[in-house]
Amino acid sequence: MNTNFKISAIENTYNQLFNLSTEELAAKNIKKMTVDEQPGYPCRVTLEDAEIGEEILLLPFEFHKMTSPYKASGPVFIRKNAIKVNLEVNEIPEMLFKRQQTLRAYDKNGMMIDAISPNAKELKNGIEALFSNIKASYIQIHNTNPGCYNCQVNRI
Repeated sequence: MNTNFKISAIENTYNQLFNLSTEELAAKNIKKMTVDEQPGYPCRVTLEDAEIGEEILLLPFEFHKMTSPYKASGPVFIRKNAIKVNLEVNEIPEMLFKRQQTLRAYDKNGMMIDAISPNAKELKNGIEALFSNIKASYIQIHNTNPGCYNCQVNRI
């Protein structure tokens, strides 16, 4: 069974939002912030923690666009002028090792079939274990405590 994987960040279609006023952003349920601690603001485009002093947006993002009961959205941070990271096969970004993660495995119909919360050192083993189930089509990684979406893992 092939358990090779590739982690995908979200696309950056948000740069124009940095030009909006506080009121215009609020009308879209978006908040512009300046990073004041690190780690603390994980960008879902670069899959890195934003640096102190950087401008970021906190905005709602539909991360599971499935026609299933598991359709979901939630808040994500986006860095100004973020460029989407292109990770290598089986590469795990450093950002994920700084927090407890939950891995949620889904089948091809968007139904969750398993979930685990391995310790940071065991992320790769956790991904491989979930993909050892042939029904697992993809995995989504979330920060365990706040539950926020980080990225998606696709079987290669």
